[in-house]
Amino acid sequence: MSFAANAHEFWISPEKHQIATSDEIVAALRVGQDFAGNSQAYLPQGFKRFDYAFGGMISPVDGRLGDRPALRMDAPGDGLVVLIHATNGLILTWDEFARFEAFVEHKDAMWALEAHKARGLSEEGVREVYSRYAKSLIGVGSSRGSDVVSGMITEIVALENPYTDDMSDGIDVRLLYQGEPRRNEQIEVYEQPDGGVVTVFTVRTNGDGVATVPVKAGARYMLDAVVLREPSAQLVSQRSVVWESLWANLTFGVPAN
Repeated sequence: MSFAANAHEFWISPEKHQIATSDEIVAALRVGQDFAGNSQAYLPQGFKRFDYAFGGMISPVDGRLGDRPALRMDAPGDGLVVLIHATNGLILTWDEFARFEAFVEHKDAMWALEAHKARGLSEEGVREVYSRYAKSLIGVGSSRGSDVVSGMITEIVALENPYTDDMSDGIDVRLLYQGEPRRNEQIEVYEQPDGGVVTVFTVRTNGDGVATVPVKAGARYMLDAVVLREPSAQLVSQRSVVWESLWANLTFGVPAN
């Protein structure tokens, strides 16, 4: 069974990855596949945080209830702006165990199948709680600056600036979980040339949690990595789940020239 029919990413989707200092930053929160998805409204009850980092400061996004797209703000100045968003946990029930198997295979977490059996869990109605941790890089004016470690439980941190640094040898990123590097882990990459077809491939992190993503001029990118773990006793008690997944996502563009 193909997992594609069940795979839904969550990402921050700016109208433009690079803007002038006089422009607005406009970005949607999307759920879907291959850069196509539904735009989510600004609903504070659905997220833990919605911030932007600029000039060494992290500030909350000042949205309006129900706004769609969820973010519309004046550019805070010249440089790199990092949008940061963390959702609350949502429940998913896997009615067919084959779909859960396809999910863990797709996300390179096959160990979970043996763990599921070892924990004596049922294969019927597998309940999972999932939360999303998304970032997006917006270049304003000169676009100078660096990505930040935001402090989310899992995140992808760009170690280079795609708008100002040499991208001919790819972009280095670090994958973090609880502030520590995730070593030898899969990062899924979605690549879309300007107006072109989306291509999906994977890279792996090294012993420092760093992966190099090959990129093309004029394309936009979405990076995705999932932590699958046993839920805490509190989550099990409160939400009757047997698995928890934490999704890290990063979007950015690469200038055409």
